[in-house]
Amino acid sequence: MNKKQNRRTFLRSTALLAGAFSSNNLFSKEMLPELTRVNHAKEGLSPQVMAKDEDYWSVIQQGYSASYSNILILNNGGVSPSPIVVQKAVETYNKLSDQGPSYYMWRILDQGREPLRQRLAKLAGADTEEIAINRNATEALNTVIFGIDLQRGDEVIGCYLDYPNMMQAWKQRAMRDGIIYKQLSFDFPVEDDELIVNAYKNAITPKTKIIHVTHVINWVGQIMPVKKICQMAHEHGIQVIVDGAHSFGLLDFKISELGCDYFGTSLHKFLSAPIGTGMMWMKKEHIPNIWPIFSDADPKRNDIRKFETLGTRSFPIEQGIGEAINFHEGIGGKRKEERIRYLKDYWAKEALSIPRVRLSTSLLPAYSCGICGVSMEGMTAPELDSALFNKYKIHTTAMVNEHVSCVRITPHVYTSLRDLDRLLEALNSISKTV
Repeated sequence: MNKKQNRRTFLRSTALLAGAFSSNNLFSKEMLPELTRVNHAKEGLSPQVMAKDEDYWSVIQQGYSASYSNILILNNGGVSPSPIVVQKAVETYNKLSDQGPSYYMWRILDQGREPLRQRLAKLAGADTEEIAINRNATEALNTVIFGIDLQRGDEVIGCYLDYPNMMQAWKQRAMRDGIIYKQLSFDFPVEDDELIVNAYKNAITPKTKIIHVTHVINWVGQIMPVKKICQMAHEHGIQVIVDGAHSFGLLDFKISELGCDYFGTSLHKFLSAPIGTGMMWMKKEHIPNIWPIFSDADPKRNDIRKFETLGTRSFPIEQGIGEAINFHEGIGGKRKEERIRYLKDYWAKEALSIPRVRLSTSLLPAYSCGICGVSMEGMTAPELDSALFNKYKIHTTAMVNEHVSCVRITPHVYTSLRDLDRLLEALNSISKTV
């Protein structure tokens, strides 16, 4: 290949790389014209009103291949399908990489991390120098949990319904380092901010250094009053780690508004980014004090990038995040939140009239959005989960530990009311057989 051909190849490669961040991105070409048309037609309508507009959301549904699946996916709280434009972007970047990974991946695609960092920072309402791109919330939060300096006898306050990987990480630190890991118990749903805040406050002692709080409890969808917990904790000189795996991309908020010290999330849940993408946010002042979970040449440097020395990973998947952000912003954060809350309310309120059905989640907007736990008297949660799939091809997940037992139902923007009618019909039928 001569120099002229080399240059053409390089320019094509960089054009591909710029795709998600340019006016030529896949979302703009394949989704935006129709979305712009319907947005213009609905101009002036509130997010709450738009949440019920099936004509509008049918356009969004067409952007997901999952809309056409024979299996009804209602476990989007676990991992969400990506929109078609995101799938196409990852496929394009994979094909580019496979022409020569050591060149196209490391020298071309790797140049896309800083523009991506800027887009994520804007979406999060954060400083670009406080955002690290990684693979999931577990990696992000374990980086903080294992990287923060704590002494024997120091206390950490968490909850029995935090995410299992985080609870296990704190238990490992307790075993290894002699810290004290205290867990609070809540009888969710709780519709009282002060009750929750005071539970954390009353657990504080002079040895308490960290409060670990989950923004949206993955088991049952309870929204925690994170901002109030952070304010209270800082009054006592305590740092706060927030697990935002199920809030980022679902609730319309900015991380900087929460007042926390550390925040980790998975982008492959409600943001609908490629599977295996995540993000960590950390106050700039804390960066030099946190050890990276993977080795770095200068582990005490004041650079958020020290948390990205992961070794070889999928750069095409990482770069696909950009199109997911385009899709999310094309809808609008608040409009998306209200639609997913409406979908949850649509089935959950109707389910309350079905004999033997019980909910484990509040229906007040301040305390829940998309995730809702349901149970059936006379059946275990795994039995209900199996019945929904085996008889009706509805995929959910059973959430069981010593504090909760329910089936978690989580719709997304590609879920239709017809899908939820199918769920309600299934619950009705199952209730008659118990």
